[in-house]
Order: sequence, then C-alpha cells, then structure tokens
Amino acid sequence: MSEPNHIPSIFNDVLGPVMRGPSSSHSAAANRIGRLCRNLVEGDLRRAVIEYDPNGSLVTTHKSQGTDMGLYGGFLGWEPDDPRLPEHAKHTKAAGLEIEVRYESYGATHPNNYKISVEGVNGSHHMIQAISTGGGMIEVTEIDGTPVAMGGDFFETLVYLDEESNARAVLDDLGRELVYESGEVCTGKTALLRFSMVEDPGEEAVAAIRGNTHVIDLRILKPVLPIMSRKDLTVPFQRVETMLAFNEGKDLALWELALEYESARGGISKEAVLEKGRAILHLMEDAVRTGLAGTEYADRILPCQSVTFVERQAEGKLIPGDVMNQIIAYVSAILEVKSSMGVIVAAPTAGSCGAMPGSMLAVADSLGVDEDGKIHALLVAGLIGVFIATHATFAAEVGGCMAECGSGAGMAAAAMVGLANGSLEQQLAAASVALQNSFGMTCDPVANRVEAPCLGKNVLAGSNAFACANMALADYKHLIPLDEVIHAMNKVAGAIPHELCCTAKGGYQLRRHRRRSNANSMRFEAGFH
Repeated sequence: MSEPNHIPSIFNDVLGPVMRGPSSSHSAAANRIGRLCRNLVEGDLRRAVIEYDPNGSLVTTHKSQGTDMGLYGGFLGWEPDDPRLPEHAKHTKAAGLEIEVRYESYGATHPNNYKISVEGVNGSHHMIQAISTGGGMIEVTEIDGTPVAMGGDFFETLVYLDEESNARAVLDDLGRELVYESGEVCTGKTALLRFSMVEDPGEEAVAAIRGNTHVIDLRILKPVLPIMSRKDLTVPFQRVETMLAFNEGKDLALWELALEYESARGGISKEAVLEKGRAILHLMEDAVRTGLAGTEYADRILPCQSVTFVERQAEGKLIPGDVMNQIIAYVSAILEVKSSMGVIVAAPTAGSCGAMPGSMLAVADSLGVDEDGKIHALLVAGLIGVFIATHATFAAEVGGCMAECGSGAGMAAAAMVGLANGSLEQQLAAASVALQNSFGMTCDPVANRVEAPCLGKNVLAGSNAFACANMALADYKHLIPLDEVIHAMNKVAGAIPHELCCTAKGGYQLRRHRRRSNANSMRFEAGFH
C-alpha cells in the first residue's frame, strides 16, 4: 500500500496551533493564509477582496467561527495567538484596510476554499487560492492564476518571469547559485518559478535572482508552521503496522516511538522534541488554570460553568466519580478559555481543544504523574493523531465531529493508558475502541458557534477515552486494528452528508430567540432540518 505524500508533524498537524478563536479550521488556518497574502504584497495591504463559494462551508460560517478575525489579523501580520485578534475590526479600520467579501460560485472543490485578491499600499496586486485542510493546516493551491501546492512549511521563493518559454533555462541558471530543497516550473496564467528553502534566501540570493534578465519580480512567502520540511523528507513509519515492524527487536515504548518519528520528521533532536512537548504542556495546563479561575466574554453563548461544577463537587452535590468529574471540569475549563478568546492549543482542533488535553491532564493529575510523564503522554496522543492525519482527516467540514472529538477521544485514550503504565498494545487498543465509538458524529453547532453542543461532545470524548482506557487496561478485545479503524473512519467521513459537516445547513439547528438581560446566556427556540 502506497503512503500519502503529506507527512504530518506532531507539532504542525496534531498538537497545535497555539491560537485564539473558536475554530482552528476557520480562525488559525485563515490567519496563516492572511499572513501569506501579506507576504505576497510585501507589507501592508490597502484592499482585499475575499470570495467564498456557496458550495462550501465558509459562506455560512466565516462570520460566526472566527474566519474574519483570523484572516484580517493575518492581513495585519499578527500570529494566531495575538492578543489583539478579538478587536481585529478596530485595528483593520485604523490601518485603512478595505475589505470586501463576495459570495461567488467559482467551482471550489473543497468546503474550506479561500479565493483572495489583495492590493498592497505599494501598488502590487496578487491573487491567492488556498484551502483549510483541518486543525489549522492549509494548502495554497493557486497564486496569480497558476496552480501550486504549498503547505506553509518552507520559505517559498516565487520568481516571476517575462515569458514561460524562458522558465526552464532560468531554473537551471538560478539552480546553480541558490541553496534550495526543491525547484520547479509552475505552469499557468503567470510564468512562475518556485524555490522551496529551509532558510530565508538572504540578500545575495535575492540579488542573484533579480539580476537575471528574464526575472520581472519575486516574492518570498515565509513559513507559517512551527516545524519546517526539507528535501527527501522521510519518517520511520506512517501507519501502525509499519511502526510495529520498525519496533521489532527494539521494544520501545509508544512515546519513544513518537520521539523517533518527530525527530525524523522535523530534523531535530529528541531533546528538542521533548522541549517542544514541554512548552505545549505548559500552555494546556495554563488553559485549565485560567478556565477554573473563571472566564468572561460578552460575545459567547454559554456562561462560565466549570467554576460552578467544581463548587458543586466540593459541596458533595454531584454523583461521586472523582476522576470522571475532574475530566468534566478540566475539559469545560479549556473550552471556556477558547470561547473567551484566550490562548489554547488546538489538539487536534480548536473545536475539540478540551477533549484530549482536558481529559489527559485530569487523569494525570489524579494519578500524580510528574511533568515528564505528562509529556510522554502528549507524545503518545500526538503519534495517534499522526496516524489519523496521515490516513483520514481532522476537518469537521469533511468528517463531522467524528474528525474532531472522535480523533481527540482516540488520542486521549491511548495517552491515558500510557499514564497508567499500560503496554503499547493496550494503548493502541484503547485508541481503536475510542475511535470505533465515535463513528458518524455530526458537526452542527448551535447558532453556528463553536460552543454547544461542542462542550458536551468534548466531555463525551473525554469520558469515552476514560472508559476505553480502562477497558484496554482490563484487556477487553478491540477486534479491529487501529489502521483499519482509521481507514474506515475516512470512508465514513466521505459518507456524512455535507449539511452535517459544520456548514450550518442541517442537523439540529437552534436559532437565537433573545438574550437574557441578567446573565451571559441565551434562550433558543428549536427547529429540525
């Protein structure tokens, strides 16, 4: 069986991005696309025209799920966790940036397709098409009418030529002077060369490019992902079956196999992988603490509830179940931080940001696991996520909430077994059963906001993970190998109706009736479609 071309990174595709906003697909990914637009015009934008295809998800979701916040922040050069993002409208206006949004049918084949024409204050004009592929990941598919395929993990040097007929000769000439991972002629409306580099080309390289008589312009698109790619990138395995074969005679723990994978994928030391995991862990723990301390935000549906939950638990008013109740509290706390525009880690998505981190940390704290043990558990979750990202999807617009909270449940279940010192086989079994239990979950947020039933589904994912972890530790039979479950998951994703995949076009729709004057909550009248 051939392997997919895209090789996910734990820190690119699974445990990340670090962000603010309701949706990684809509907020963080849009931010990354916006920053690339800024690179295209070499600085400040004067005007942007954004086109959304009515056949996709963005016509109905871009305002309510943070696309405008992420995209406009990217236009201004901000990172996806910038504290100014909630006030993007004020800053966009102050910058004199004109933005027009159009709903145009242009044959988009992906539900999260962006077609953006931008004009810089320097007078430059460019057009970009890109898609959000899930969990904050992107793919640029077209620049200035010419097809490309870029993921934001290189310094992409785009060389504009006078004539396409000169492209091959210029590629050969520049190829002798530049240090790059790959170079290609891009054929389309614009005569374009693309050089993918792991470092900024620098002044000398830029001068060499501009010195070619056939070059009329160049642009450098800076990477927007934390882990870079490189030429001839290889990893030791891309599915569970090949991982187990790799591990024969080594007897590595699952977290150690994750180290092997990510070190190879990122071209970084195992120590660097662990430190990146440590930084991610601290952000997740900060989100739990912030949420449990109480959050406020005017523009959200659900009020702060995790604080009350903890109070009722302390008062003995809840059904006993210390670990399960701690999972509910931690998951709720992280979701409330997300809904108040605080900093969270999309793991694997913003919509499911509480499921894996909240439940994993709750179990870790209940067991008294130290920081290193928590990092190892994160790596386990990350590796399970890599298998899903490689062979299925995290995008709710493609696979419903099965892709988000379902994936989070599988990742968390394996991590919990690791926290309890279960075997590699038990960790894989837990992930398999948790994913099996999640098939077919729809994504139909109330009022088109990523709050409800998202909170409940995150809690469901955490409780599913907890149950499956204990089942695996008791050697319950999972029957279906994880590889096969992920393959089936991808098939099911293709069968879920478009209306039930985060499009606000179907499922259980709730319309806002009126906002209560005495509480940060809303009343709804229900309707089924």
